[in-house]
Amino acid sequence: MPDATPPGPPPGPRDPGDAWSVGPDGTKAWGRFGAAGLLVDDGAGRVLLQHRVEWSHHGGTWGIPGGARHQGEDAVTAALRESAEEAGVPDDAIDLRHTALLDLGFWTYTTVVGRASRPFEPVIADRESLALSWIPIDQVDDLPLHPGFGASWPALRAAVTTTPHVVVDAANVVGSVPDGWWKDRAGAAERLLSSVSALAAGGVSAASLDLPFARWWPRWTVVLEGEARAAGTGGGAGVGVGTPVAEVLRAPAFGDDAIVDAARAAVETGDSPVVVVTADRELRARVEALGAAVRGPGWLREQR
Repeated sequence: MPDATPPGPPPGPRDPGDAWSVGPDGTKAWGRFGAAGLLVDDGAGRVLLQHRVEWSHHGGTWGIPGGARHQGEDAVTAALRESAEEAGVPDDAIDLRHTALLDLGFWTYTTVVGRASRPFEPVIADRESLALSWIPIDQVDDLPLHPGFGASWPALRAAVTTTPHVVVDAANVVGSVPDGWWKDRAGAAERLLSSVSALAAGGVSAASLDLPFARWWPRWTVVLEGEARAAGTGGGAGVGVGTPVAEVLRAPAFGDDAIVDAARAAVETGDSPVVVVTADRELRARVEALGAAVRGPGWLREQR
């Protein structure tokens, strides 16, 4: 309810980032170190929006929870912090999907896009909201939107169901580097799983997946075969906030067949794009016939 929100900005000490940035032409934007916000959907066709208090910048409009980045704070951390402070969004209930970057040269705004991994209800946790609501996606355009969010919404809406999925041919990737992997196949596979887990935490560039925006957090499946099946535990344990470890499939027989099955399952589930990492020509032909794209082992090593 509107009368539940006290007037005026929050009291107390402020971070150095809580200040205006001013461009060469005098344009002002909030956040000395840039700003970030969280757009989260519930997987059922609704997104969480905030009705901004009148005293705030563009007050009275609808947008996403967000605000100035703190000194030394990355955009994802800032968006999750701001959404927790403003809307009570639990950071362990968000699976990261992608980031969209607006760069004005003197200032940046990062929209962090996520999906709720479990149901939750937002709560007005500070003075910056008149209301917080799960809004059906097809009704968002009916609201008076914050100008910045309104400008970005069409592209964000178009990508709501986009879910990239990377399937890794572990044997082929490990075997592409002559580093003595044959002396300890399980150990080499462990190192690969560690690398993939780091990518699951940090995401990959949008360009590497031929997708729009800045960075994406795909689903990951790593297929192990032979002695390498002893590596890792997999099973979706968490790494950081909202970043699942890759699913690890231990092929009971031929690894290629398991990779094809994993790619087929991803395509049939509706994931897209589905990317298989391998240099095996025969396997490439099999997965491309399913509609998957293929990248060589070097593609995986280039992701940082």
